Amino acid sequence: MRVTISRKAHFNAAHRLHNEHWSEEKNNKIFGKCNNPHYHGHNYDLVVSVTGDIDPDTGYVMDAKILKDLIKAEVEEALDHKNLNLEVPEFKSLNPTAEYIAVVIWNKLKPHLDASHDLSVTLYETPRNYVTYNG
Repeated sequence: MRVTISRKAHFNAAHRLHNEHWSEEKNNKIFGKCNNPHYHGHNYDLVVSVTGDIDPDTGYVMDAKILKDLIKAEVEEALDHKNLNLEVPEFKSLNPTAEYIAVVIWNKLKPHLDASHDLSVTLYETPRNYVTYNG
């Protein structure tokens, strides 16, 4: 019997969407205000979901406290109150779009989970704009 456990989290971060191979005109056309050279910030909301079989001994798919601590250590400490472009190594070569941020978060969390567990990351950049990555 496969069940999904989810945990909500939150972090604040600044970024700039910019493609260094494009002209300023094209960057401004594609990214608009998000291409501000002085960066801009978001209050990101995150939902991390782990799907797996219920352990008959514990009744858990995964202990919620372990998931909470994992998100804190791997995501919040790495991204909260950071300039993603300048302070987060993964974004030295990736444009820090919501899509790539979700992929980076998934890659940070997945190695710490049981191999039989599926992982889904939903990242809200705004209350109405969000992305989901399932690996």
